[in-house]
Amino acid sequence: MADQFFNSAIIQKIRDHLISRQETIAVAESVTSGLLQLALSQAENAAEFYQGGITAYNLGQKSRHLIVEPVHALSVNSVSEKVAMEMALNVCSLFTSDWGVGITGYASPVPESKNKLFAYYAIAHKDNIVKSKKISPAKDEPFRIQQLYVSKVVEDLAGCFKSR
Repeated sequence: MADQFFNSAIIQKIRDHLISRQETIAVAESVTSGLLQLALSQAENAAEFYQGGITAYNLGQKSRHLIVEPVHALSVNSVSEKVAMEMALNVCSLFTSDWGVGITGYASPVPESKNKLFAYYAIAHKDNIVKSKKISPAKDEPFRIQQLYVSKVVEDLAGCFKSR
């Protein structure tokens, strides 16, 4: 069933890489609202590498739990590369993990985004950002956009392992 929503082969590659190196990962989400956590949890023996995650949907929660700098976050409605990087770095600390992913953005048009769809994500490893990117999808149903964001993040996460 997971294959209809996520690329199980890529999730398994992530699993295999992390387990072989005895490393762990945690996730901080906003726009994907737990979907990335669900994807990682679908791997066989996920508890061996997946520490967990947090869905922080608003500035108050991002600032309180993920130590996102509130003045900048307020100025960008909590959606920027900087916010995603802070989420990725600080989820590592929160969950005591080697790897962290942070993602924030818009899955449906709203005035705050000038009715545009986009997300920023960042991948951290051992207190360093190894990748950060903006995704700008075509208009679609919000769930499909969230799925697209998750697919892009897991593909790029697996790609980060090739150089390590």
